[in-house]
Amino acid sequence: MKGYAMLKIGESGWIEKEKPACGPLDAICKPLAVAICTSDVHTLWEGAIGDRHNMILGHEGCAEVVEVGSEVKDFKPGDRVLVPAITPDWNSLEAQAGYAMHSGGMLAGWKFSNFKDGVFSEYFHVNDADGNLAILPESINTVEACMLSDMVPTGFHAVELADVQFGDTVLVIGIGPVGLMSVAGAALRGASRIIAVGTRQVCIDAAKGYGATDFVSYKDGSIEEQVLAMTDGKGVDRVCMAGGDCSTFEAAVKCLKPGGKIGNVNYLGSGDYINIPRVEWGVGMGHKDIRGGLMPGGRLRMEKLAALVTTGRLDLAPLCTHVFEGWEHVEEALLLMKQKPRELIKPIVKLAD
Repeated sequence: MKGYAMLKIGESGWIEKEKPACGPLDAICKPLAVAICTSDVHTLWEGAIGDRHNMILGHEGCAEVVEVGSEVKDFKPGDRVLVPAITPDWNSLEAQAGYAMHSGGMLAGWKFSNFKDGVFSEYFHVNDADGNLAILPESINTVEACMLSDMVPTGFHAVELADVQFGDTVLVIGIGPVGLMSVAGAALRGASRIIAVGTRQVCIDAAKGYGATDFVSYKDGSIEEQVLAMTDGKGVDRVCMAGGDCSTFEAAVKCLKPGGKIGNVNYLGSGDYINIPRVEWGVGMGHKDIRGGLMPGGRLRMEKLAALVTTGRLDLAPLCTHVFEGWEHVEEALLLMKQKPRELIKPIVKLAD
């Protein structure tokens, strides 16, 4: 089979590989559509997870099942399925402890284009198919289905980590596709005010549609000064971090009220340490919680998020700004995500309806 792979740090291209083998609990799928993630950029050009050689990229897509293992009960060849970016081993001790995304080690539930070949190929392997796949509802098109792999569950997980409650004032740092889903998730949870940090107009417009009430640009001064000014010096109840870098935690802590919580889902692709301001953290005693997590994967989460789309509670169309048709556009879409032109939110490569 053909796959688009990371050849080494900074270099990618098409390669030939053997079609993956199907274990008794597993499935082999062929993509119907795939999406490019900023994580692919971090992996390929920054070497954020270390050097990888001839590893097929991609962890976002929806697919058709072509083969299932002898012990798979709920899926069969021909089923159109949602595929989460995180595919835990559900019988692991970590899963039993409530942290399935770390099954087999820290972040090891993230297998595609990390520990094994990803989805930018003619066929790909899904472990624990009954636990990880979900039927793709007919009313969700293949382009928007890709957003349910990673963008929606990751953005929503920031909201979960920050523990957003009814009436909260929430700061969302970064309103790319993940941050936009944090805005949407905070609104669904009943936030009264959502302050979004971002500069691209296409993202600002989408954030307004998802429920953002106020906007901050880091180009206009420090985030904390602007947020404190617009909250009369009180700060915010919750912070969802979907952008920035290791230094951005300093602003987040300064914006946060005592007793508040920060939920970080931002992939920190470089740097050795994060910055936490001592005084604004209450000299260590300010009850300002910092929580960072890899989004949960699995079938149940896919089914619940898909239900928000099928019932009209969540519209994914605004995320899908650039849609290509055919495998030959994968590299073009990947470079687009690296360059991030001002009109871009998310590039998708469609392979079938």
